[in-house]
Amino acid sequence: MKTFANDKKCSCRVARWSPLRYSVPLVKVLVIGSGPIVIGQAAEFDYAGTQACKSLKEEGHEVVLINSNPATIMTDPGVADALYIEPMTVEFCTRVIERERPDALLPTLGGQTGLNLATQLEDSGVLDKYNIKVLGTPLSAIKQAEDRESFRSLMREIKEPVPESWIVTTEAELEAILDEVPYPCIIRPAYTLGGTGGGIANTREELWETGRKGLKLSMRSQIMVERSLLGWKEVEYEVMRDSNGTVITVCNMENFDPMGVHTGDSIVIAPSQTLSDIEYHMLRTASLKIISALGIEGGCNVQMTVNPDSFDYYIIEVNPRVSRSSALASKATGYPIARVAAKIAIGMTLDQIQNQVTGTTKAAFEPALDYCVVKIPRWPFDKFAQGDRTLFTQMKATGEVMAIDRTFEAAFMKAVRGLEIKQKDLRHPKFQAQNDTDLEASVKQPTDERLWAIAEALRRGWGVERVNKICKVDRWFLRKMQNLLDIETELASASSSGADLDDLVHRAFMIGFPSPAIYDIAKGSDDAFNAKLSSVIESFKVQPVFKMVDTCAGEFESKTPYYYGTFETQDDVVRA
Repeated sequence: MKTFANDKKCSCRVARWSPLRYSVPLVKVLVIGSGPIVIGQAAEFDYAGTQACKSLKEEGHEVVLINSNPATIMTDPGVADALYIEPMTVEFCTRVIERERPDALLPTLGGQTGLNLATQLEDSGVLDKYNIKVLGTPLSAIKQAEDRESFRSLMREIKEPVPESWIVTTEAELEAILDEVPYPCIIRPAYTLGGTGGGIANTREELWETGRKGLKLSMRSQIMVERSLLGWKEVEYEVMRDSNGTVITVCNMENFDPMGVHTGDSIVIAPSQTLSDIEYHMLRTASLKIISALGIEGGCNVQMTVNPDSFDYYIIEVNPRVSRSSALASKATGYPIARVAAKIAIGMTLDQIQNQVTGTTKAAFEPALDYCVVKIPRWPFDKFAQGDRTLFTQMKATGEVMAIDRTFEAAFMKAVRGLEIKQKDLRHPKFQAQNDTDLEASVKQPTDERLWAIAEALRRGWGVERVNKICKVDRWFLRKMQNLLDIETELASASSSGADLDDLVHRAFMIGFPSPAIYDIAKGSDDAFNAKLSSVIESFKVQPVFKMVDTCAGEFESKTPYYYGTFETQDDVVRA
């Protein structure tokens, strides 16, 4: 590690460059890390930065890394050739540049911290002074995507729909629109992380308060006040583009929660489950058009919203970098977005980059999924019991779990168990004890526990249509939850109904219930029944088979795939 607290002499040996397979000049690259772990930017960006350093070194480049957080994988010895654990400021980054004299800067793999710092370095003239080239996506494209006014203008130019909105840069401008905007409205600050400073305003007083806060927290003192689209579906596309203009969709994801909840606080499903084929391709085409219009080279995340009752859609925003969702998409598909983005940044094209998983195809092949992935965020409210559990456009989650299985129901139940909280299934004593009025309020208000409130409402027989009208969660997801609750109901009445336990336990296993939950739900007061139940569960407690995540749904043989467990009969693992 190098530090300015030490002597000018460095204890690190700089690695020698290795020959390249492609005609990309050997350079010293400064990689800006993800900075401190905060809500909205944590291990996802550590993953991206680590992959970037390894990817650049694979191609023979020398890597200099600056990151203020030593508790990351990217700051481990050997990941970079020269490491500086220093504050993520223009002053310290300039001092690193003065010492190391890098040829190029890679800012798009360190989250919002990397983008903001690179923008500040350019504005201060440091990049021009030291003749440093920005690799990958040009800063002009980054500014166009991050600046609310520029992005809105570009979308109108390429005829992509954006919601009615107002750009505000001063408190005077904010005051002038208080009686003009429709309520509720969304406040989105520019150049902030995890929706910081944003929110939903239902009154002019809330808009004034939240808007002033957003102006202070925005690096450019700019917010966008946007017409509310609460209740619409929220969909994301992870897309890649190289310098030749080749564009691909890596993964599309759909939020369980409708608009109004930050995507980092939403349950996310990949690939999308409720979009029609027309809607899927309509949004895919829009995503590829946007990344091409921006001129992005590398990974990009496009967020859109769709009217559940028509084909209307709007573009919400674009992250012109490897984002939090990129880590999820990479793990969900097996496609290493950060690794590929780093190689694109140094001039390689998608048709030149090898797919590490298959070993035979190129990165230009779009991944295909033959399984379902469910991500559920993890919040710290078990440690901060007095915290406000309400979810809105500013992210509060501190982590997430991801589960893979053949069906939504099975992946969903896996993810619930993976949260490592008291609730291992869809039962929650808090909501079981609520009366209907309180329960309806719990279903309507997005919180970290709303999932169990929705389950309790369905359990009480409110029906999919009524619950959908209250919370706006898509009917498809509600029907899948109802499938799980139907099995739960059969299990709960098994001791008195004389049900065929062999058939019932088998169906419960196959839909996603774990053996402890099956026993806990079905057990009765009769010891003989409980003994039989335990025996039947034990007879079905077979080891899971393993299915392959290979990026190509079995179309090509894969050399380094990874696997997920599921209760089926055919095993994809090839044993020597």
